[in-house]
Amino acid sequence: MSEPEVRYGTGVWVRRENMLLIGLRNTLSGKGTWCPPGGHVDPGEDHETCARREIMEEASIQIENLRDLNIVIPDLNIELNALYKTTFYTADWKAEEPVPLPTEYDEWRWVRWEELPQPLFRPAALFVERHGNPLEIK
Repeated sequence: MSEPEVRYGTGVWVRRENMLLIGLRNTLSGKGTWCPPGGHVDPGEDHETCARREIMEEASIQIENLRDLNIVIPDLNIELNALYKTTFYTADWKAEEPVPLPTEYDEWRWVRWEELPQPLFRPAALFVERHGNPLEIK
């Protein structure tokens, strides 16, 4: 196997009334796992712009108070032979109900931290394992 390509992504823990937005993936990578909205950083795009774009594309919601948590989760994706470095954010929900992008998600749910569905997509699982509840990060 060749050296993995380094790729960059974002994940955004969107908060609403002490709940988090979490989606059920239906893509080849991570099918059947749950994660917050996020995705690949496009060439020439900064991480914050990517985070905002992915939320609109994947969930069709409006957010406010986007905040970089300064947490980057490295994860080797063997299926794609890529080392992903995912930068995580928090944001507050502002408007609209989430609508899944059919090519990427089967559904979106607002859940309490104690009810976080399993299994989580690997970058989200690593975030939770290492940093805990994003609602409590100051």
